[in-house]
Amino acid sequence: MHDISERAAKGLPPGPVMVDVAGLELTAAEARRLAHPLVGGAILFARNFRDRAQLAALTAAMRAARPGPLLIAVDHEGGRVQRFRTGGFTVLPAMRTLGRRWMEDPLAAMKLASDTGLVLAAELRACGVDLSFTPVLDLDYGGSRVIGDRAFDRDPRVVTMLARALVQGLALAGMAACGKHFPGHGYPEGDSHLEFPVDPRGLEEILAEDAAPYAWLGDAVLGSVMPAHVVFPAVDRKPAGFSRKWIRGILRRRLRYGGVVFSDDLTMEAATVAGDIVARARAALDAGCDMVLVCNRPDQADELLARLGTGAPAASVRRLRRLFPAFGAPDWAALQADDRYRAARRAVRACVRTQG
Repeated sequence: MHDISERAAKGLPPGPVMVDVAGLELTAAEARRLAHPLVGGAILFARNFRDRAQLAALTAAMRAARPGPLLIAVDHEGGRVQRFRTGGFTVLPAMRTLGRRWMEDPLAAMKLASDTGLVLAAELRACGVDLSFTPVLDLDYGGSRVIGDRAFDRDPRVVTMLARALVQGLALAGMAACGKHFPGHGYPEGDSHLEFPVDPRGLEEILAEDAAPYAWLGDAVLGSVMPAHVVFPAVDRKPAGFSRKWIRGILRRRLRYGGVVFSDDLTMEAATVAGDIVARARAALDAGCDMVLVCNRPDQADELLARLGTGAPAASVRRLRRLFPAFGAPDWAALQADDRYRAARRAVRACVRTQG
């Protein structure tokens, strides 16, 4: 059993920086980085996976390197964004597939979404991963190059209901959820990894459409939220992830959201508008983020840890602690014997065979 809830309450508190590791095994330099007081999490990528045994050994080594809680996360949504796809991991459907099932049979689609969430979370947790940055709550306007079939549907009501069902499945396996990308990345065509997407619409239209799932679900369902690196000039000239108006004003006060707010990756092209890596992190934290992500640039991660100079405030630490799994996960062999998991996996596999 991988029970980390007790460990999460001991040692160093979670810091405000999430970093990554380069390969299949933890290096000495990476172990030192993970032990830094300002680190609170680590994100994995496909490059960190060869097989299940290797992944479990890597996450165990990462956790052992830190004298306190370490939130290990991954982007593992289904469809084209699924970091681990072989070695027994179930191939998950794209969220658009669930949206299409809704049009045929809403209740069956919700059951399939819950099954997908359970399989997703149970398999990750059996290998030592605590959190997947899912579900995508962006609306499918049909033009976004980066969102596309990652979105459930164009209708915010359908998105909300399917997301709620998927989150229920995650919770059955002890995993929290992360809704992204607040207030919405589905309308502009640009990819924030490569450029500066701009959404010209006004606040009330965005709140009534793209941001509606966040208001309806709230922190009781969504343990965390990730803002978009999108500029909404009718609201604020800063990207949402660097905007006090969006995070502190609209998300926290107007929508009364009380969960964790992660920045999106601060090395993405759309984040460079805020300055160097330290300026970006300070801007995101000042805007109201609890934890900032620095991916694929260990040099920038080390620069940030050397210069940031301040840990997470007490309120952020309390929110971050709530994201850790509340109960232990079975190992892979025990998971394969679990009847509920086996039934959910059969449903998901059948869906993938027929999707598209």
